[in-house]
Amino acid sequence: MSLDKLYEESEDGTLEWTIDSAAAKERIDKYVKGQLDEEVSRSQIQLWIEAGNLVVNGTPVKANHKLAEGDRVVLTIPEPEAVEIAPEDIPLDIYYEDSDVIVVNKARGMVVHPAPGHASGTLVNALLFHCKDLSGINGELRPGIVHRIDKDTSGLIMAAKNDKAHASLAEQLKAHSVTRKYYALVHGNVSHDQGTVDAPIGRDPYDRKMYTVIDRNSKSAVTHFQVVERFGDYTLLELKLETGRTHQIRVHMKFIGHPLVGDPLYGRSKGVKMNGQALHAAVLGFDHPADGRYLEFSAPIPDDMEDVLLSLRNR
Repeated sequence: MSLDKLYEESEDGTLEWTIDSAAAKERIDKYVKGQLDEEVSRSQIQLWIEAGNLVVNGTPVKANHKLAEGDRVVLTIPEPEAVEIAPEDIPLDIYYEDSDVIVVNKARGMVVHPAPGHASGTLVNALLFHCKDLSGINGELRPGIVHRIDKDTSGLIMAAKNDKAHASLAEQLKAHSVTRKYYALVHGNVSHDQGTVDAPIGRDPYDRKMYTVIDRNSKSAVTHFQVVERFGDYTLLELKLETGRTHQIRVHMKFIGHPLVGDPLYGRSKGVKMNGQALHAAVLGFDHPADGRYLEFSAPIPDDMEDVLLSLRNR
């Protein structure tokens, strides 16, 4: 795994671990090496320690520091070096635009911003061509990007055109005042008409590509759901995010025994097929960063997901 990729998969550029009894008395450089991909060398970890990027309980340590049970280890991963991102003439489904913000209905399969393996064809490439200028708060790799949705999730996403707008939208996300509603087709018959999943999410200790419900090294995550339609062995849900953790809906639905149809990481191989998870960001609402008026937008379920729903209704 490249360092750029490691940064991309981290939460806000940081990785955190809480030391359990099994790891007590282990050297910090050896412990962190064991938590990261094998391509991240121990010498690289030692360089991070020397630079103060790796701390224990908020304090810089040396590479031979022995860990104790309950220690909180935080790694701040250096941001990727700036790269030239080329504007690309890619069609956009624009729902709203002014001098501060743009709202786009992202197609399934489109990556939001450049990353290793996806240097072009992303939403950022398209936005740079269309808007000419975007906020720079998130650096050159993610200009304008305030929040993300997964590559294979379709739906509404907002981007900021200047730093002031970006700061306002980011603060609204942090305060959980942004309205975000999704439609998801899940396996199984969800028995409750509505409910809430309140379960912390962290990186899966056995597979770094995945996240899971876990108590240690996790962050709080809350998802509200309501049944829209039942198909016997499948259920269409409307979900409202209270928090915005990586893969939150996908992880929470798997946790309650109803993984998303078509989900390549958390789903099931049997049943109806989709190219990517059946998840659509249908509603997005926020206060305009300049004048404070509330804006809300709705995007219909995309054709590929609607075709699956139609086939289930016609069975």
